[in-house]
Amino acid sequence: MGAEDLNLMENEGACRGREGKGRRLWKKVKYQLVEYHSLPGYLRDNEYILGHYRSEWPLKQVLLSMFTIHNETLNVWTHLVGFFIFLALTIYTAMKIPKVVDLNSLQHFPDIMKPDLQKLQSELLTCLPSVPDLHRLREEISSWHIKEHLYNCLPVRFSSSNHTDVCVLHSVKDDLANIIAPLMIRPITRWPFFAFLGGAMFCLLASSICHLLSCHSERMAYIMLRLDYAGIAALISTSFYPPVYYSFMCYPFFCNLYLGFITVLGIATILVSLLPVFQNPEFRTIRASLFFGMGLSGAAPILHKLFLFWGQPEVFHTTGYEILMGVLYGIGALVYATRIPERWMPGKFDIAGHSHQLFHILVVAGAYVHYRAGLVYLRWRDLQGC
Repeated sequence: MGAEDLNLMENEGACRGREGKGRRLWKKVKYQLVEYHSLPGYLRDNEYILGHYRSEWPLKQVLLSMFTIHNETLNVWTHLVGFFIFLALTIYTAMKIPKVVDLNSLQHFPDIMKPDLQKLQSELLTCLPSVPDLHRLREEISSWHIKEHLYNCLPVRFSSSNHTDVCVLHSVKDDLANIIAPLMIRPITRWPFFAFLGGAMFCLLASSICHLLSCHSERMAYIMLRLDYAGIAALISTSFYPPVYYSFMCYPFFCNLYLGFITVLGIATILVSLLPVFQNPEFRTIRASLFFGMGLSGAAPILHKLFLFWGQPEVFHTTGYEILMGVLYGIGALVYATRIPERWMPGKFDIAGHSHQLFHILVVAGAYVHYRAGLVYLRWRDLQGC
């Protein structure tokens, strides 16, 4: 091999080395975070967040970016953690929330039964030794059998006096048997509660995925944002299901009316959100107002519930939860629409503390408050039925 060949090989090696370094340098520069003015139009949404943007990265780098620091990191994780919280709550609810009523909770029965509650409980537990393990009754005894058994073993005296009005006792015993037996055998349906939990998980997961993937391309951003809007509409719509169903389960007309209205409104909101113009920054306030209006429509069934069941503690308890949930959602929508606090100090909240992150935290908090209200609804209807 001559000197010329050696020189040629050395030159080729040097070129390949420079090319390799160039590719590595270009790759490093290409996946750097950029400032707002460098973004393509479809990624420009909040002019008060000035830097730390990802722009048109390959899908692999986009997925890995969930473990790096940028202005969407906390947007991704606030709702991803929220998703796992509600997944755990769903599993807990399915496994641990009692499917039947414990006789130790009979203090929630109508006032006519309270004067001799202790006597009633002790005699029931005496004549039905299997009552403490009520879930086994559903598998072993038919509803008619247990009703007849309950009727025969109910106490024959419900007052401290020495005489008994047979007609009154017969009526009370029959009422008790008809109330207690169905509760042990057929608990109130749970589907509205699990519909809400499913809507919450869909919303939180869709939002997290949207914030992670939207920077990949304009097409991806379009799809992800529509998924995000659908998730918000699903959360709001399904949030109505437990309060409406359990409040009006004894009034089928109003139950179907309210459920149908919010379902149609949710579908209409999703369809409107599919319009490309809906994503323009100037429609930010309109977007927030549309979803806020969906939530505000829940005032009608709440007021109706208060009118029908005024005086029952469960009604005031659930209404308090629902007001707190509405306040949290409302503050979140207001913060989102006004871009507080970053509008006061542009660039200071790029990584943490900007309006969208606060909005996410308030949404998770509001959904959890609604979960607590749902537990009250289940207990109320399990105990009282219609």
